[in-house]
Amino acid sequence: MIDATATIGSTLSSDPDMVELVELFLSEIPQRLGAMAEAFEQENWNELRRVAHQWKGAGGSYGYPQLSAFAARVEDACVTACPRDEIRQRLDALVDLCGRLTV
Repeated sequence: MIDATATIGSTLSSDPDMVELVELFLSEIPQRLGAMAEAFEQENWNELRRVAHQWKGAGGSYGYPQLSAFAARVEDACVTACPRDEIRQRLDALVDLCGRLTV
């Protein structure tokens, strides 16, 4: 069984050259989540899709494949014009995941 409350460390945490970059990335999460929340509230699906797409790439770059997967789900929901409630559920799951990310 998967522990949905466990912290998620970066796969790059053992690389001393990357730790500072990962920490910087993590420090920017609140701002990025704010942009996503604003896009959602305005029902600006194109902007939400754009930011989710950026996160999909960043997740892999910073050692968080789970982040990439969850961001891809948000992006896909915007592209396929899922109902607002479905987009909200996917965004909430992404927000929850972000709260568990550590170096």
